[in-house]
Amino acid sequence: MFRDDDTRPNFAHPRYWPVWIAIGAMHVAAWLPWRLKLWVGKRVGLAAWRFARRRRHITETNIRLCFPERDEADQRRLVRETFIANGIGIMETATGWCRDPEHLRHRVTFKGQAHMARVQAEGKGALIIGVHFSTLDLGAALHSLYFRADAVQRPHDNPLFARFMGRARDPYFDAIIDRHDLRGVVRRIKAGHAVWYSPDQDFGRDASVFAPFFGIPAATVKMTSRIARMTGAPVIPLIFHRNPDNRTYTLEYLPPLENFPSGDEVNDAAQINAFIEGAICRHPEQYLWLHRRFKTRPEGEPGFY
Repeated sequence: MFRDDDTRPNFAHPRYWPVWIAIGAMHVAAWLPWRLKLWVGKRVGLAAWRFARRRRHITETNIRLCFPERDEADQRRLVRETFIANGIGIMETATGWCRDPEHLRHRVTFKGQAHMARVQAEGKGALIIGVHFSTLDLGAALHSLYFRADAVQRPHDNPLFARFMGRARDPYFDAIIDRHDLRGVVRRIKAGHAVWYSPDQDFGRDASVFAPFFGIPAATVKMTSRIARMTGAPVIPLIFHRNPDNRTYTLEYLPPLENFPSGDEVNDAAQINAFIEGAICRHPEQYLWLHRRFKTRPEGEPGFY
């Protein structure tokens, strides 16, 4: 049998000091003046673009695959802009986690609210489909000013940062649900809750079907259509992005997906990917191209990375 002090991480241990420093830096970043916040974020992004060679290679590969119509110079420009946007995104995440989003209400335009308001008026739950933009956490915080929701997430590997992230997200989500907890998601939706889910990452062959994403077969999770089938809930796409002025934000609900689920998991995955493509094309530099979206390949195909 383990003693309590054997099973609980000792967050005072030196191995956690770098995490404490990062947490402290995020608190400081959240309170910086807006122009300084943007300046620091841009420098963080440029430093990552220069020195994070592995992530730059992944980003270059993704952009080359998804935007073959762009010439090499334009692709390189988009790679650089992606790192800058994600550097700014770190500052936005710090703001969303460490400050009350109410102070940013005047910076938000929220379109399509009637789609969610209609569902709520009928007392139904809903599945919100989000996208992994650099503005993800700030977008979620701003969304909470208008609508409450639960969220599906993967716990962070570092226990200290996982605790910090969980406590930071608690104020603007009613519940945090582990991405493996399908029953929990279904139960919450059936109880009338809206659940935010982002199905645009590669979770491996067993959890996915292959559907086109920018014309390339991509492992796309089956969970989206399964949740919709098990709950009968509307699936409502949500778009959120930083506007070109770098000072304001737009959130937008699109109409619920039609004929979803269709009974064909590949067709459903293709419909989800088509929405995500359209959302990305509005502001492609703000997407998280740094992750290996095409990590899992169909049998016999070589890897891209």
